[in-house]
Amino acid sequence: MKKIGILFGMERTFPQAFIDRVNSKNVEGITAEAVRIDKVAQAYAPGYDVIIDRISQDVPFYRTFLKNAAICGTAVLNNPFWWSADDKFFNNCLAIKVGVPVPKTVILPSNEHPTDTSSESFSNLVTPLDWESMLGYIGFPAYMKPYAGGGWKNVYKINDSAELFAKHAETGQLVMLLQEEIQFDAYFRCYCLGGKYVKIMHYEPRNPHHLRYVADHTISDELMQTIHNYVLRLNHALGYDFNTVEFAVRDGIPYAIDFCNPSPDADRHSVGEENFEWVVENAANMAIEKALAHRDGADNLTWGAYMKKATLGQGITPDL
Repeated sequence: MKKIGILFGMERTFPQAFIDRVNSKNVEGITAEAVRIDKVAQAYAPGYDVIIDRISQDVPFYRTFLKNAAICGTAVLNNPFWWSADDKFFNNCLAIKVGVPVPKTVILPSNEHPTDTSSESFSNLVTPLDWESMLGYIGFPAYMKPYAGGGWKNVYKINDSAELFAKHAETGQLVMLLQEEIQFDAYFRCYCLGGKYVKIMHYEPRNPHHLRYVADHTISDELMQTIHNYVLRLNHALGYDFNTVEFAVRDGIPYAIDFCNPSPDADRHSVGEENFEWVVENAANMAIEKALAHRDGADNLTWGAYMKKATLGQGITPDL
């Protein structure tokens, strides 16, 4: 019997719908359930062929549990080793190398020294930084946000250098990105599952949270196809099984804004019934495919093209 588990936190609508959908398909030898953990011993398999991870970004204990499961052969979606290493700045760097447009972005050291460090720990860091070239490259208005994280936490709109320095002083030990604002004509949030299932959703991030999927942008079929292709290109390079990619369209060019969302919103009440049905159905299909392809004693994780040292496109180098 192949067993599929889903690991989750406060979510209620998606996990149970996913379990019910997998089981309703009556695939011989396949069953799904909520993951149960009563102990974690080193190098002992947890008894699941596939685990969908929806919570370990917030629970370090779960992340370590999943790494142990992976090394014992479980296909963990998403790969817990890669997700632990990834960040939004690297995402942008990789996007450039695979030829997907992204906003101009720089990374800033934390305003406060990390714990157990001092100014002497930063012997290689030039003080002051070359603010003139960075701000000339990014321009204003801009957005400052953590290089890792999500949920719109610690995100600032910055209108001038005085505001930048004032807001940066509030960020403590967070490492921040400074990114140009893309004043967009249309915006899309796109699910990508299994590296092949793509759902392009009209999205309006300026609306209240419960109305963000209430949008209807008019763009050409050609541009929709470009967005579809970019979604696949990014996820193949990164190796995520379950992710969302956001695009802001400016002057006919889709800029990838946020594509490190490997535990994206899948709640029926926020994404809407149509999108919810799509993600439940395709997540179930993906998990079943992974379970059927599972090989005992093998590495059943998904690794992106970057990690497999695939040839990347030349992309564009920023002019600083």
